[in-house]
Amino acid sequence: MAVFAIVTSSPPGVEGGHLVIARAVVTAARERGHDARLVVTPDHGFGRQTKSYWQTRRTNVREIEGARIDQVISLRHPSYAVRHSAHVCWLNHTMREYYDLWPRLIAGISKKNLLKERIRRTLTHAADAYLLTSNVTKLVAQSRTIQRRLVDELGIRPDVLHPPPPQRPYRCEAYGDYIFAVSRLTPLKRVDLLIRALAEAAARRVRAVIAGEGEDRGRLEQLAKELGVAQRVSFLGRIDDDTLLDHLARCRAVCFTPLGEDYGFVTVEAFASRKAVITATDSGGPTELVVHDRTGLVCDPSPSALASSLASIMDDRALAERLGAAGAERAAAMTWDAALAQLTIV
Repeated sequence: MAVFAIVTSSPPGVEGGHLVIARAVVTAARERGHDARLVVTPDHGFGRQTKSYWQTRRTNVREIEGARIDQVISLRHPSYAVRHSAHVCWLNHTMREYYDLWPRLIAGISKKNLLKERIRRTLTHAADAYLLTSNVTKLVAQSRTIQRRLVDELGIRPDVLHPPPPQRPYRCEAYGDYIFAVSRLTPLKRVDLLIRALAEAAARRVRAVIAGEGEDRGRLEQLAKELGVAQRVSFLGRIDDDTLLDHLARCRAVCFTPLGEDYGFVTVEAFASRKAVITATDSGGPTELVVHDRTGLVCDPSPSALASSLASIMDDRALAERLGAAGAERAAAMTWDAALAQLTIV
């Protein structure tokens, strides 16, 4: 039996996908006879990353509550700054503002702030390049999207291992009369693309249920009213696991069209529920799993293209069932036994 520390970093009160994956790794290790402890180090947010990296670096993961830790598995920035002689980083993401989102960050900022952010970006890249090579024993990316960023920005090429669905009692009860979307409601998740698609003529009979909380909720609700689709959109807010599984079991399909998503485990959760996923060509991680007309539909990131995809799956239940069945096969092939074997080095 080995004793693992599963380490991630999180802002206070934020329930991100990395925490779901971290808990899934803990569960997987325990189910296979190991001991596993979840460690969450601080993420103080953008502009205070030095403090986050430093406090994480000082976190003791060699011994926790009197137990000697045999191996660390870290997930996201800056959790990979912890120190341990047997350290695997299964990377969920770095600080994206200084990687793929850099053009968005610097658009419109002053020359003074641009200079400051360039210095911060350089320092962050230097720290990450050191930590992801010299500070870890093994580096594995959770998607090819993440791998590509590391290759492009740092010249590092890790192996890729997609996380399997978290251990939940997935089921399929029906192919209902609505599209389900679940994510944090932030601009990068692009839930507004779904709402705009509903306003297109092709999707005039499509209904959507949206779960999740975030800074964009008020704007999205107002957008639905302005576009005249509010009666066909339900906002559920934050939901518990049982409600999530219930909607996955009963929806027609899942819509997930973020911008450059690192991985997006919603995709494999939909697959495990025998539901197809509709995503966009620039959505990143989901496009590595969603094969067009095989396990879902991949469309251009425009309201009209998404509307056509939504309509096609709502108008053809047999299509939804066929794509969902193929998705279920894909999810079944992704096992925690295989994942843990690749992540274990002790």
